[in-house]
Amino acid sequence: MKRLTLPVMFVAGLLWNAVSHAALNVLACEPEWGALVMELAGDKASVSVATTPRQDPHRIEARPSLIARARRADLLVCTGAELEIGWLPLLQRESGNAKIQTGRPGWFEAADYAELIEKPDTLDRAMGDVHAAGNPHFLFDPRTLPAVAEALTARLQKIDAANSAHYAARLADFKQRWGAAITRWEQRAAPLKGTPVAVHHKNWSYLILWLGMETVVDLEPKPGVDPSAAHLAEVVKRLEQTPARMVLRANYQSPRPSQWVEQRAGVKAVELPFTIGGSDQAKNLFSLFDDIITRLLEGR
Repeated sequence: MKRLTLPVMFVAGLLWNAVSHAALNVLACEPEWGALVMELAGDKASVSVATTPRQDPHRIEARPSLIARARRADLLVCTGAELEIGWLPLLQRESGNAKIQTGRPGWFEAADYAELIEKPDTLDRAMGDVHAAGNPHFLFDPRTLPAVAEALTARLQKIDAANSAHYAARLADFKQRWGAAITRWEQRAAPLKGTPVAVHHKNWSYLILWLGMETVVDLEPKPGVDPSAAHLAEVVKRLEQTPARMVLRANYQSPRPSQWVEQRAGVKAVELPFTIGGSDQAKNLFSLFDDIITRLLEGR
């Protein structure tokens, strides 16, 4: 939560440093969208990222350095579905950049091109951190990404028509490699089907649905609400009745609740990288899923 720029070595490792001859200046809200832009644009874009791999993307500060980057952006690429609602409107407003305002070509929300699950029937503050549009963590069903990539390519072509053929060629290459990777991941992950898991937060719902696992209990009493010791004791009781094989948490979340449950219920706590750079192995979109599946297989 203290820094808004990616560590220098991380940026260099992903080749996200500024490219002086790039046609487009892109600001991505989260590392995964920065990575997707680089897959589709290559050296035609200079990409910076608003959040680090260890930050909760729901809650960051729109500091002056970030506002300055937003002011220079030709394109702003975010998750949407209210994931960034606590800071993105302020960033847009304070930037004074007409290009990246809602509804303009330089504003892109990936959730507009994904099928969202867990849409609430009613909304109430007492329900916790619930998103009206549905669960925004759709990245973790990789089958959603080709449609997002197609829409993002179309936006790049609209903003930078001179390089339209370049973007089209890179999209075709990405989709071919991504489709082959999904087949490989599904084959590797086949032993996970039916595995019961507990989750720290509902940020793994798409992953669990894609791989055919089953959620038996949430550690949070309500989405976004830290569990108390009394609530975790209730979780342990529920796990005695309906056992789980793992407790899943994102790398940016505190390990204490899942470790507490691990010690008392004998359910292995497994940390998963939540975005690019969330682990040493998760260096790009492809290795992010490679590492997630490896960790799940080791934990089951």
